[in-house]
Amino acid sequence: MTERIPVMKPWFGPEEAEAAAAAVASGWVAQGPRVAEFEAAFAARIGVADAVAVSSCTTALHLALIGAGVGPGDEVVVPSFSFIATANAVRYVGARPVFADVDAATGNLTAETVDAVRTAATRAVVLVDQGGVPADLDAVRELCDPLGIVVVEDAACGAGSLLRGRPVGAGAAFATYSFHPRKLLTCGEGGMVTVDRPEVGARLRRLREHGMSVSAADRDAADRGGAAPVIETYDELGFNYRMTDVQAAIALVQLGRLDAMVARRRELAARYRTLLAGVAGLRLVGDPAYGETNFQACWVLLDEDFPYGRDELLGKLSAAGISGRRGIMAAHLEPAYADTKHVPLPVTERLTRDSLILPLFHEMTEAQQDRVVAELVAAAGGPAAGTAAAMAEAGA
Repeated sequence: MTERIPVMKPWFGPEEAEAAAAAVASGWVAQGPRVAEFEAAFAARIGVADAVAVSSCTTALHLALIGAGVGPGDEVVVPSFSFIATANAVRYVGARPVFADVDAATGNLTAETVDAVRTAATRAVVLVDQGGVPADLDAVRELCDPLGIVVVEDAACGAGSLLRGRPVGAGAAFATYSFHPRKLLTCGEGGMVTVDRPEVGARLRRLREHGMSVSAADRDAADRGGAAPVIETYDELGFNYRMTDVQAAIALVQLGRLDAMVARRRELAARYRTLLAGVAGLRLVGDPAYGETNFQACWVLLDEDFPYGRDELLGKLSAAGISGRRGIMAAHLEPAYADTKHVPLPVTERLTRDSLILPLFHEMTEAQQDRVVAELVAAAGGPAAGTAAAMAEAGA
């Protein structure tokens, strides 16, 4: 039987296993020195004042909104075209998510779509780098900063992407990242919130550990040093959002792989673009004019007259041993948000209905990619002249 092609596969080597084993052997497997090391390395990589490691990007978003001062009675502009956690985090702090439409090419909010729905109650915007495509943070901040609206960048998919030559999140007061297995950099689960002020990072570090005034690691260090016992206090409501040292050990190795991951994914996406150039009815996501995507998700949009609907095409791919996924969801269409009033969202609904995510992973072979392309070409009605020539040129 032909081996099934996954839609995504983490790139792990023996180094990750060795790092995890070393953490276990150290006896310190909860949040500890490796978490602190990962935070420092990640902050340096992005170019921010501080980074706080947490249990997921969702918990990172929750803490970021708290740090931004968002609470009951506030409105937060978010894309519906995003994983539902983006809107859920707004509800966690008692605020109301306000859905805005997105740009058709990037799938991201723009200054114009934010401006169309903001009100006097708007306290923040959650700007998502959807599928790794950088959103134009500079343009959205130019709109929001004079109005006192905080922009939180949801860079869950964005590690390794660039906005005007700098890492996504570098220009944000708050940015959040995911280390879920569908992301480039993964340690199974986990997240990070980066901030532009160290004192904000210090507060979020307390909040992730029940609001404890002194961390468990600091108390242990005091004990080992023979100092008097450190008695912690709990000055505000906190949470259990910690990352473990085992996760951080893996993530540190993964961070060292990030440049290679991005380069390989961009290489494979460019090859998809070449091979699919002659196929009518397909548009492959790409770089915006102001940045570079890491191709965390390589999605294609089907023309409305494509021979198959999105779900039918996914079925054909599956029957051929190829895993695909529907495109990005639309939160406003889910039952959990059925009672949320919103403006018309035509671009969001078109993208979520007619897009799908193609297989793309670091160790993908050209032969695997050719199988995906062949099925897409067949579904479109056979190879166009340009497609056959492109495949020959690419060595397919």
